[in-house]
Amino acid sequence: MHRRGGLLAAGAAAAALALGWTLLPVGAQTDETAPAAPADATAGGGAAGAPGPYLVIQVAGEAEGEVVIDLNEEAAPKHAARLQALAENGAYDGVVFHRVIEGFMAQTGDVEYGKTGANIARAGTGGSHLPDLEAEFSDIAFERGVVGMARSNNPDSANSQFFIMFGPAGHLNGQYTVVGEVVEGMDVVDAIKLGTGGNGAIVGAPDVMEDVEVRAAEE
Repeated sequence: MHRRGGLLAAGAAAAALALGWTLLPVGAQTDETAPAAPADATAGGGAAGAPGPYLVIQVAGEAEGEVVIDLNEEAAPKHAARLQALAENGAYDGVVFHRVIEGFMAQTGDVEYGKTGANIARAGTGGSHLPDLEAEFSDIAFERGVVGMARSNNPDSANSQFFIMFGPAGHLNGQYTVVGEVVEGMDVVDAIKLGTGGNGAIVGAPDVMEDVEVRAAEE
């Protein structure tokens, strides 16, 4: 049963966007809230492009199972290549979902401060050793299952963190880079441990990406 998704409340979205750190950045502190997802929502917001390569994520915690993300090399070639490179180097293995907001999104990918077993109080404020990326905004809508790149209020600050949408959020369209979409395992995404409060911070042990690998399109 889906317990998440749907539109972010318009007033909360406007308030969050007015902050110096916008929605879904590295280390944002916001007060947005969101209602639950439509029960018949399925993965995918129409992220066009040739299929693959795929990011294959083994999730553990309250959620257990495999999530497969189709990386969109046509819409966001630099961002897709970054996620692929970090996965191939094992950088994402053991990284937690540090920010999970019901009805909105689950954020992960902080390879600097978000590793299991570390003090994750700073999770969400770090990135990789690689330089930040220039934005690759597109006309792909942020719908359920779409994967976007987290950033600060600087559009060219995405690095390693990404987020998976539980439901549509039109106010993000054209403001964040869409790097792919979930093609398998949205039921696993739906089960990821929720955070608390408007910012979605996790209390206790967060769910984790135990293993992240890259699968070629032909596999």
